[in-house]
Amino acid sequence: MSLDRLIEHCKANDTKAQSELYMLFSSTLFSICLKYSRSYAEAEDNLQDAFITIFKKIGQYKNKGSFEGWLKRITINTALQRYRKQGGIFDIIKDDEIEDETITEDEEDAVSLEYLLQIIQELPNQYRLVFSLYVLDGYSHQEISEALQINKGTSKSNLARARQILKTKIKAYKPGAHSQSL
Repeated sequence: MSLDRLIEHCKANDTKAQSELYMLFSSTLFSICLKYSRSYAEAEDNLQDAFITIFKKIGQYKNKGSFEGWLKRITINTALQRYRKQGGIFDIIKDDEIEDETITEDEEDAVSLEYLLQIIQELPNQYRLVFSLYVLDGYSHQEISEALQINKGTSKSNLARARQILKTKIKAYKPGAHSQSL
């Protein structure tokens, strides 16, 4: 079945089509959930919540733009909504406290993708969300400030802190030492 027909069947609440859509996109959307979650179990919860929202709102999709992009935006917004409900998770840091720390290519090459994902998941919520939005999904600080209801300075400082934490963990990384914990 073509994607357009699959979408139309999902709009008609066809459970077989919904199952097929889930099978088609669940791995892609789960990888997004992992970026915004502290654990595998939390990522599973975010994925489930995202698909509930997707199936509730699929009638709003007007076949304009990328359907996969529409799914990804719902998934990201679902994960962010969980943290908005928690409230008060963002640190306010003065701009002069921000250090422009970046991770070099040599440091990135020194760690496995699994370890990098693990240490991103270990970041405090506010740092992980800003880091994932900015670095992994290409949001601007303005878009992040609107999505998370924080100011741009807080977004920038949380990104700098996330990078600093990741850089420290990558420098301390010893290949093979973390492979058993994954």
